[in-house]
Amino acid sequence: MTQQATPAGAAPANGHSTETGPDRSVARRGVDSGPSRRRRRAATAPPLSIYLFPLPALVVFVIFFMIPTLQAFQYAITDWNGYSADFNWVGLDNFKRALVGDSLFHNALFNNLKFLLVVLFVQTTFSLILALALLRNTRIHIALRALFFFPTILSSVSVAFVWKFIYDPSYGLGNSILGGISAISQAIGLDVDLTSSFLGNDALAIYWIALAQCWAHIGQLMVIYIAGLQAIPAELYEAAEMDGAGRWQRFWNVTWPQLAAPTGIVMAYTTVQSFKAFDLILGLSGIPPKGSTDILSTRIYTTFANSQYGYAAAESVIFMILIGVITWLQRRAIHAVHPSED
Repeated sequence: MTQQATPAGAAPANGHSTETGPDRSVARRGVDSGPSRRRRRAATAPPLSIYLFPLPALVVFVIFFMIPTLQAFQYAITDWNGYSADFNWVGLDNFKRALVGDSLFHNALFNNLKFLLVVLFVQTTFSLILALALLRNTRIHIALRALFFFPTILSSVSVAFVWKFIYDPSYGLGNSILGGISAISQAIGLDVDLTSSFLGNDALAIYWIALAQCWAHIGQLMVIYIAGLQAIPAELYEAAEMDGAGRWQRFWNVTWPQLAAPTGIVMAYTTVQSFKAFDLILGLSGIPPKGSTDILSTRIYTTFANSQYGYAAAESVIFMILIGVITWLQRRAIHAVHPSED
């Protein structure tokens, strides 16, 4: 029995198409690709309600941050006293006064920079040392982490009262320890007296407050470094050991470059906290603080308290810009040391 050939382009006698290959696939896709693709797109598209989830946070951000920030710029170019309906537009006079003619503002700025440098160096250094020492997840290491982290959960006012007791020159713990060391030194023939008036010493008061700030936050920054250290791949250390790298070489060439991002977070956080050490300063120095412990946040508070709202708003704008510039410079410095970190 012989099979008759079907002419090209003609349908077979049984009514079924024998078209195969790419042409048939393309034809079939051309028929149903449009509706099915739309159905798939509709099935995978997120519902419109998902865009409502960030709305509460956005409303809070606009009401409590954006609007007050814009109002601060508005008040900064006026001489508004904070309660009167009358005010005058003074342009940039408030900024000129703060940057050029206000010695109290300059003193607070200088104190704040000294405070920042001490806190930035001490907190970054010792938080990294603690992270390296307590990296292993043994019971004793976890217990010590909790011990060092504990001061972080205290309020700044509580920290201030703790350290005010330590710094009391008459019966404080600080002079008790320093007096004991001095007595031992004198017993062996060294005529030294290490006792101090602490906050009563105008030349050193801001540094003693910086020490209290470091005590309160080193444990918190230690946790950030521990997270960064635990994220470093073990293969990098294995490769360094195979190349004959010692402990210091492994730290400098493997650990430290991998900690660029955590270091950026630590430095930015430390900078912001150093400029915001308002309650710690007031708790240790009183209201208003004396000139040797006055920083920008307490200076702005005092200006507001003196009903100089327009001038205080200008100081606040300078304060905000200064924090942004310092944080940006820190980020650029880290990028210069570790170009791979963007």
